[in-house]
Amino acid sequence: MNTLTPRQLLDRLVSFPTVSRVSNLDLVDWLEGYLASHGIAAHRSWNEDHTKAALFAHVGPWVEGAVVLSGHSDVVPVDGQDWTSDPWTVTERDGRLYGRGTCDMKGFDALAVWALVEAQRRGVKRPMQLALSYDEEVGCTGAPPMIAAMQGVVPKAEAVVVGEPSRMALITGHKGGTGFHVHVKGFEVHSSLLPYGVSAIMEGARLIQWVNEENAAIQAPVPSAVAAMFDPPFTTLHVGMIEGGTAHNITAGDCRFAIEMRVVPDDDEAARVAAVEAEAARLDEALKARRPEAGVHLEKFFGVPALRPEADGAAEALVRRLTGNNATGVVSYGTEAGQFQAAGYSAVVCGPGDIAQAHQVDEFIEVSEFEAGHAFMERLLQHLG
Repeated sequence: MNTLTPRQLLDRLVSFPTVSRVSNLDLVDWLEGYLASHGIAAHRSWNEDHTKAALFAHVGPWVEGAVVLSGHSDVVPVDGQDWTSDPWTVTERDGRLYGRGTCDMKGFDALAVWALVEAQRRGVKRPMQLALSYDEEVGCTGAPPMIAAMQGVVPKAEAVVVGEPSRMALITGHKGGTGFHVHVKGFEVHSSLLPYGVSAIMEGARLIQWVNEENAAIQAPVPSAVAAMFDPPFTTLHVGMIEGGTAHNITAGDCRFAIEMRVVPDDDEAARVAAVEAEAARLDEALKARRPEAGVHLEKFFGVPALRPEADGAAEALVRRLTGNNATGVVSYGTEAGQFQAAGYSAVVCGPGDIAQAHQVDEFIEVSEFEAGHAFMERLLQHLG
């Protein structure tokens, strides 16, 4: 197979509509074949029903100390978005490359694949690895099994660069995140008989009010030095959607909503999670005392550890050397960098594109950003070579 340029790789990757709700295997099959055609053996990490797979590969000397280029293959849907061009075809206009995933994050993926093939062709002295996960967009659920699968299959790497869009700025910290699906089960009666029923909506509102009170308590103290780096400078809890009930004159039999939290790195995320679980258990007990059919059920649907700034971190030192920039930054969204760090890797975030374009109608990456990412990869290759 011919060697593709970064732009040709971007065109190819975007053409696969790898929305998180569907399989990504067409992309994985193609990419595995492309790497094999250049003498690179790739390894798969499957999801439970083998409808999706992560892909990882190693080039260069079979020794520890590699640099991992980490991305994800999935993208968010385009449903309901009025695009001005085909979202699955990269369209260039006015200095921008439009298409779903061009920014988040197939732009970086294309550059990482190009760099891996170049590292193989040039014969680098220090190894490079590619790690491409699935289901990042639905809670970063594909990275932990991929990271586990890498152990013992490829040599342990020293530094991980997660290429989420940062406009090529070095990001050394981000908040952690946890989310719960909440199902409050009530007992239906006519609203005129309110005391004999249990309104799932009204009882669910108690838990939501607890979230409001927690936020007020969290925001009251002066932020710590670590928290002050973030905007906003504290942990947040949030309820974004709620549904339930069947009629205005019937006590609601069901109420469903989600609680998500974004936790600053020096906060106790486990304690925050335990507090939500304890409050839900308290409400569950109270409802069951009124009607045994009623209650509260929690289901954790994602958990992403924070990325903690590292003292003398290998990944930070590497990116500083390659970018020539001594500035650091933090972000309030979560990435797979925290998961790599939790598994014992030094990790940072640095990638082309602006996060403001992620998930948007007519998503794009500026050509200048894509070129800056290409230049970063060229400097990385020189460093490893």
